[in-house]
Amino acid sequence: MSRQKYTREEALAFHLEPEPGKWEVQATVPMTTQRDLSLAYSPGVAVPCEEIARDPELAYDYTNKGNLVAVISNGTAVLGLGNLGALGSKPVTEGKSVLFKRFADVNSIDIELDTEDPDAFCQAVRLMGPTFGGINLEDIKAPECFIIEQRLKEEMDIPVFHDDQHGTAVICAAGLINALHLSGKKIEDCRIVLNGAGAAGIACIELLKSMGARHENCIVCDTKGVIYQGRTEGMNQWKSAHAVATDLRTLEEAMEGADVFLGVSVKGAVTQEMVKGMGDKPVIFAMANPDPEITPEEAQEVRPDAIVATGRSDYPNQVNNVLGFPYLFRGALDIHARAINDEMKIACAEALAALAREDVPDEVAVAYSKALTFGRDYIIPTPFDPRLIYRIPPAVAKAGMDTGAARRPIVDMDGYEQHLKQRLDPTASILQGITTRARAAQARMIFAEGDDPRVLRAAVMYQRNGFGKALVVGREADVAEKLEAAGMGDAVRELDVVNAANSRHLETYKDFLYSRLQRRGQDRQDVHRMAARDRHVFAALMLAHGHGDGLVTGATRKSAHVVRLINNVFDVDAAHGAAGVTALLQNGRIVLIADTLVHEWPDENDLANIAERSADVARHLGLEPRVAFVSFSTFGYPVSERAEKMQRASEVLDGRKVSFEYEGEMTVDVALNAKAREAYPFQRLTGSANILVVPARHSASISVKLMQEMGGATVIGPILAGIDHSIQICSTNSTANDVLNMAVLAACKVG
Repeated sequence: MSRQKYTREEALAFHLEPEPGKWEVQATVPMTTQRDLSLAYSPGVAVPCEEIARDPELAYDYTNKGNLVAVISNGTAVLGLGNLGALGSKPVTEGKSVLFKRFADVNSIDIELDTEDPDAFCQAVRLMGPTFGGINLEDIKAPECFIIEQRLKEEMDIPVFHDDQHGTAVICAAGLINALHLSGKKIEDCRIVLNGAGAAGIACIELLKSMGARHENCIVCDTKGVIYQGRTEGMNQWKSAHAVATDLRTLEEAMEGADVFLGVSVKGAVTQEMVKGMGDKPVIFAMANPDPEITPEEAQEVRPDAIVATGRSDYPNQVNNVLGFPYLFRGALDIHARAINDEMKIACAEALAALAREDVPDEVAVAYSKALTFGRDYIIPTPFDPRLIYRIPPAVAKAGMDTGAARRPIVDMDGYEQHLKQRLDPTASILQGITTRARAAQARMIFAEGDDPRVLRAAVMYQRNGFGKALVVGREADVAEKLEAAGMGDAVRELDVVNAANSRHLETYKDFLYSRLQRRGQDRQDVHRMAARDRHVFAALMLAHGHGDGLVTGATRKSAHVVRLINNVFDVDAAHGAAGVTALLQNGRIVLIADTLVHEWPDENDLANIAERSADVARHLGLEPRVAFVSFSTFGYPVSERAEKMQRASEVLDGRKVSFEYEGEMTVDVALNAKAREAYPFQRLTGSANILVVPARHSASISVKLMQEMGGATVIGPILAGIDHSIQICSTNSTANDVLNMAVLAACKVG
């Protein structure tokens, strides 16, 4: 996985559009009628207020306290940028909030406190305690972070967790468990060297000691060398706790014969000579960001037997905090924990380690475009493993219950796991899989509409994000002018701008087009005008001749018009089995609707073809297809001639013996709602449908636009399926990001 590139303008636009910031508040109860308002606020709200005053534990039942975490910072240590102040930390804490939601369905609010005084900070957080189920401290410099966390743990009765310390420690511990397993070593026998005695480093070594590492075997180093008993320079109480009786004075001396190196320091702190001197089968966790103390290539060049982890996503074994904090809090919140203790952190690490030793699900392998098997290059699970949500929180919850940290223990752990599975958002892993596959494909993508600024921005993003080469159809001067106006003038040198005037293939294209159209009433002059003047046709001709691997168009013209133009080059019509499939993503659910592009009024055979094309798209997206032929009737009631073809479509598929589930006709609620399906025990779907085949294109269009405008669904598509080449057609209201998504789909050949 390569490191993604982006400009400052892209990063700022991401935080600016569609609304400033990264999250918003939405009501979870109806707020439409006077009765709703009376229950939500006065006078109805008085009832739960009285109940909570009588029994404070009921706040977990009648308010969102039990699923609400505060991410709190004063901005004194923002990423690797230093002290940016409270407001400067807000983008980070907002980001942490959305990670909580994305990975563990934990609601979170970011709070920035404008003080560097630990007393004032602690006072503010303590006073807000009744609001939250947990506190995540973020980006606070050492040693104040130690003081603040310890005081708040003592003064508050909810979990207080400084992720910069303990998040890194937990993932480090998980990786080390497996690294030592592969090396055949025990933690109590290992000599461990830590370089970097800040918040994360101290937390790492303390957790490893809790897991069995011996104090005398752990050598801690800082910028002044080994922390030994009797040292006075640059010391504080947290460093002193890890001072050992030793004659070693430098990191190089400490590394000699060491089994494990942990680095939370700076780039280049470790040399190949140091690695050479380590013990047999050394374990090296070089976790400095953005660049490690030593790269895996450098370490393994001199020690091929080394197991190496870093903090980077473009190397194997990434020590990524997102594997820990969401699931630690998920488990802690679900038992209404008083704290997150060492036993809960160790349980999290052990569960992560155990997960990495198991077979990896197919969807994870697809997402990372490679087989992942437990071994020296895979000792830590990936952040997009769907099992994390239902494997890690139960382990944390159980440890919390066993150690008395739980206010409300979980009685039915099997039921709890099933509940956690329902919290999983499958769309995120699907989209991650598509992105990774696209980056591996390195497709040359043709962007047909180089006269549109959105398309140009998407082309630049496609190339800079490492997906492949962007080929823009347009005039060079026009492209340069529009990029300059968009603040991306430097990008014009990166793109290949192609047009009929500078193409050496134009005559070949025209001959090909004439051979297709000469019996459709088109003469040579007509063909020349199409090939030389219409960007959609020219781009399609490029694709047909292998001068690009995929095509994205439609941002400037209606999709029906674009299909008609492309049909001059490819057989994009109902007669040849093409279909349009649109993906709707909402509230962690993905549903495909077809046909949204090609078939105006399909018959039962067309509907069966559409179902098969849609199933292909679903599988490309990592879904197991379940098709519902939807109508306003369910299994013949109410009776209507217009619904009969939907029933007959199922019978057509019966004869084809397809390899996916299908059923119909049925109403949309029966297709999507398990409760509604209970009234029809004979129906064949084993779960809710994820493909809705509709009676006509107009009903497909109405459904998609209604869900988009009223339901707030994210729309991807229509995805053009059933043709030999990879073409995706955007909608005219697409943003640059929407165009990029369609290019990514085209690169993956979805369809």
